Amino acid sequence: MQCFKQLMAGAAIVTLLSFSISVKAGPGGYAGSYDADIYDFAPVTEVIPIYTDIQVRTPRTQCREEQVAYREPVSPAGTLVGGLIGAAIGNNLGGRRQGRYHHRGGATVAGAVVGALVGNQISRTSAPVYYTTESRCGVVDEFTTRRELVGYDVRYRYNDRAYLTRTDHHPGDRIRVRVVVSPAP
Repeated sequence: MQCFKQLMAGAAIVTLLSFSISVKAGPGGYAGSYDADIYDFAPVTEVIPIYTDIQVRTPRTQCREEQVAYREPVSPAGTLVGGLIGAAIGNNLGGRRQGRYHHRGGATVAGAVVGALVGNQISRTSAPVYYTTESRCGVVDEFTTRRELVGYDVRYRYNDRAYLTRTDHHPGDRIRVRVVVSPAP
């Protein structure tokens, strides 16, 4: 039984091997006639470079000089003097209206507040102003256009026929072509 199995396995291997050789050989028994690549060279008749425009953004800092006005800091003296004057006026007015000086404290406080506000405003408007030049800077985008080579349109002739292809490099005066040969039906 063991011998029969070995005989059958050997026959199967021989059959597969002979089938493989006939497939590789193709019709007519010529090995390699259908699956071999054939290359040749064709003369280049024209090469046209192809470009694309790319927009490039470049951020840059832009500065300008600007004149700025500053007031001297306000002295609290104007507020204090205005508050005292306003309190005195409020005290006098509050006492005259009531006849008996009952609400003199409220009028005094109100006069002091109004006087302090007026004194502060007078101090602000009369404070000296000085001017200085300062740099103001900001980032702005600057756009430029750059041309970039992306390839070549190549025209060539092979067997009196014109062809066009695109390559990523300049081919020179000839280009390598693959020739496909197959039997006509």
